[in-house]
Amino acid sequence: MLDPLAARYASWLRLPAPATVETADTADVRVMPVVLRLERAEPPARTAVLEAAAAAAVAVCLDERAAEGGEWHEPVAAWLRGRIRKVARRARGAHWRAVQDLPGVTVAVGGAEARALVPGRVTDTPKEVSRLQISGSELPADEPGPVSDGVPLLLLNPRVPMTVGKAAAQVGHATMILAALLDTGRRAEWAGRDFRCAVRTPTPAEWAALHPGAEPERAWRERGVVAVRDAGYTEVAPGTVTVLARWR
Repeated sequence: MLDPLAARYASWLRLPAPATVETADTADVRVMPVVLRLERAEPPARTAVLEAAAAAAVAVCLDERAAEGGEWHEPVAAWLRGRIRKVARRARGAHWRAVQDLPGVTVAVGGAEARALVPGRVTDTPKEVSRLQISGSELPADEPGPVSDGVPLLLLNPRVPMTVGKAAAQVGHATMILAALLDTGRRAEWAGRDFRCAVRTPTPAEWAALHPGAEPERAWRERGVVAVRDAGYTEVAPGTVTVLARWR
């Protein structure tokens, strides 16, 4: 299912920044909605929300229903053939419960929940999703503690401020790229862990040491590192590398 993404990865990071801007007809733009549960009374920790969103996004793509012949195959495959767009929205209470009836996968991590939905055309967005706000709620930085053994590490660019919604979409891109590049055995091992991962913010020096620069294939082969380069529709400039993902 993720083969189209794997095939594009190396060339994607070599594109000049303007080449990341999409020119497709808006009516045909496809997006994966990622809904973050942000209750007012007891908001979750920011890191846990991001880890839940990252796992949920890749779980939809590798769900058996997205495989050839499955009920999700056509919409997921059509989305993967184009730009990999995600839009994170926030929900609470009855609105959160309503999106549970839409096709997708919910992941809970450390008291936080996120639901990634099956992608579709923007113009066909269900009302249960379109009524949810994209911005407006932010979560403070937290201290998540040490990284658990056996999970991939997703590193947020320390020089690029992002809202929780923007960061949720970016870490979802990162887990998809990782899964696309893994062999069958490692992918199955990760699936057995429910695609759990760790999200952290490195120091600028740590970021620089891992950044693949102009050699993404070498970075993956030698250090197990991939990068997410943003198209620049919201919050950051086109071509910005927002997340580095490191396979353990």
